[in-house]
Amino acid sequence: MRLLIHDYAGHPFQIQLSRELARRGHSVVHAFAGGLLTPRGNLQRQPDDSEQLELIEVPMDPNYRREKYRFFRRRQMELKYGKDLANLIREKRPEIVISANTPTEPQLEIARTCQKLNTRFIVWVQDFYSLAVTRLAQKKLPVIGNLVGWWYRLLEKRTFRLASRIVVITGDFVPILKNFGIPSEEVVIIPNWAPLNELPQRPRENPWSTARDLNGKFTFLYSGTLAMKHNPDILRRLAVAFLPDPQVRVIVISEGPGADYLAKCKESEYLTNLDILPFQPFSAVPNINATADVLVAILESDSGIFSVPSKVLTYLCAGRPILAAMPSGNLAARIITACRAGLCVEPADTEGFVQAAHHFRENQLARQGCSAASRAYAEENFDVTRIANRFEDCFKTSLAQTREPIYHPATLTILSE
Repeated sequence: MRLLIHDYAGHPFQIQLSRELARRGHSVVHAFAGGLLTPRGNLQRQPDDSEQLELIEVPMDPNYRREKYRFFRRRQMELKYGKDLANLIREKRPEIVISANTPTEPQLEIARTCQKLNTRFIVWVQDFYSLAVTRLAQKKLPVIGNLVGWWYRLLEKRTFRLASRIVVITGDFVPILKNFGIPSEEVVIIPNWAPLNELPQRPRENPWSTARDLNGKFTFLYSGTLAMKHNPDILRRLAVAFLPDPQVRVIVISEGPGADYLAKCKESEYLTNLDILPFQPFSAVPNINATADVLVAILESDSGIFSVPSKVLTYLCAGRPILAAMPSGNLAARIITACRAGLCVEPADTEGFVQAAHHFRENQLARQGCSAASRAYAEENFDVTRIANRFEDCFKTSLAQTREPIYHPATLTILSE
């Protein structure tokens, strides 16, 4: 098959899927946005990559990082990105396009371009952008926020209805799609994973820990974005709680407003045990996560159902205990709890979070048990061969049978169903 796999964010497991599919003989174009402020996978061509794999970075406006939180300016840049990606699709003429982590308006542009070219379009739903935009718009634009949210929900609905299949990462998303008018038979559930072969377990003392003087220190480590779905104050409180303990360090690897907030707190509150570092190369991730005695994950309550933090899956590969503050109904929280990989409290339970942190600090046996369970879960569930088989089945089904869109693709006029 001729495939174009688009992952706006450039995450690690999507590029692993592209490499596996290319290895099987499919012609794969893997496209991603340039210059985003987010953790990235291995997006450079490797010596053992198949000749069938082509990696293409689609340029993003260089001002995007600085103006990401300016709603209308961000929208202009994302619209431009959508048009550039549509041009790439027209150039490459794949049989199938699958697109993930993409803002609503560029995603709709992709869907409409595929419809015009008779290219099968599959939405890979990692999150519901329209719901996130609704929350942001209501906070930033109190007067017209509800109208903005309604508009983006409408656009996302149109995108879904132009897709031949919709891949979701959890069954929790199926009822949400039903509210968008999408029947369950159009939905394929394929949980996310992490590239296990690229995330081997490393010793606690390694070149990364040595370079940062973390050998012999008890380290809580958070790595990932700190955006609208995350409350960085939880990490500040963790540092405050352990400030009297000279052997404890809290390491935060992130960039953006959340990291900036923590940097100010470090200075104003003299949090000498808190270090904030920029995003690190993906090749360093095994040593980074191995440096942690406890890996930390956070997620706000209002993001509990429609967002599943992939950092937890990367953490599981490291074989380290996980301390999480996230809604108990979230898929990542359920995984941590079910496989006994760590401890999870509700996002507002700061006291419980600190107590759980002290439990791990004081209980080596608890840490060892969670560490073994973490890696065992990853080895059992992150087999890219089985995962790629499921995607191939989805692609074949999409090529064999697709439905007609319920509105004319050249307009934004909804026709009667």
